[in-house]
Amino acid sequence: MRHDYESISIEDVKAAHRRISPYIHRTPIMTSSTLDAACGCRISFKCENFQRSGAFKIRGAFNALLSLSAEDQARGIVTSSSGNQAAAVSLAAQVLGVSAYIAMPKIALRSKVAAVERYGGNIVWVESEGQVPTSEEYDATAEAIQERTGANLVHPYDDPRTIAGQATCALELVEDRPGLDMVLAPVGGGGLLSGTCLSVAALAPAARVIGCEPEMADDAQLSLRRGEIVPQTDPRTIADGLRTSLGELTFPIIARHAADIVTVSEEAILLAMRHVWETMKIIIEPSAAVPVAAMLEGRIPADAGKVGVIISGGNVDLGSLPDW
Repeated sequence: MRHDYESISIEDVKAAHRRISPYIHRTPIMTSSTLDAACGCRISFKCENFQRSGAFKIRGAFNALLSLSAEDQARGIVTSSSGNQAAAVSLAAQVLGVSAYIAMPKIALRSKVAAVERYGGNIVWVESEGQVPTSEEYDATAEAIQERTGANLVHPYDDPRTIAGQATCALELVEDRPGLDMVLAPVGGGGLLSGTCLSVAALAPAARVIGCEPEMADDAQLSLRRGEIVPQTDPRTIADGLRTSLGELTFPIIARHAADIVTVSEEAILLAMRHVWETMKIIIEPSAAVPVAAMLEGRIPADAGKVGVIISGGNVDLGSLPDW
């Protein structure tokens, strides 16, 4: 398996798209005149909340599994995740008849744990010294599962197969909405953002890619500013999908191609969720609301023009909704 980020080409992304297309949805692009007026630009929302398993993660999951030989598929797959990756891998594995082992934190949302169980994933809880496990604790648990079961290890974001799969989201976006001036995506471990960078750089080079993350989990912005990975140590954000550190593969792609990474407040994330729920009548999760928050909070230039926003997912625990 290749580990040089420069070897992940747009041809790899196109091949991934052909590979996974029979198994995923080509999600719709929606607009909102109300949000256009509030943000001062024309926005095209790529709605991965309507994707299978409720998030973009299914793209990388299917690409990783379909890239395995029949012999490797028979051994199963292991990954780590706080929720969306866990559900996506479990669903993809169920569809393809593969065993899935998932390292999950004990603080994972009940709705996301239930999704993994519903799709037949085998959960192994990550032991952690803190409330939120570190990347090292996730990796250690996944590696222990691999050693015990012999399953194939697929990193949730720092894997060429995963990155190429996630890149298909932006590939569809720029194909369906040519002429974008800017593309926004949330950033946690960087799988979605790095994939977005690859597709936009190759297919819409005039567009700027901007990553968006919570102020309370701002390691990606710090990493971009310092030119090296700054580990995520104590994330305290409602955006549970954005609490991980950038990876050794995702960071160089982002550093090379992303125009900027901006941060938003927790209040802005909740406000953005409410705006989208009320105006567009669709459910998005906190992580997906972060790019919308960046626009509402004025972190994006007022003359942004035509903006593509990746709505990364819609998996919300309805039993623990925020107090608006």
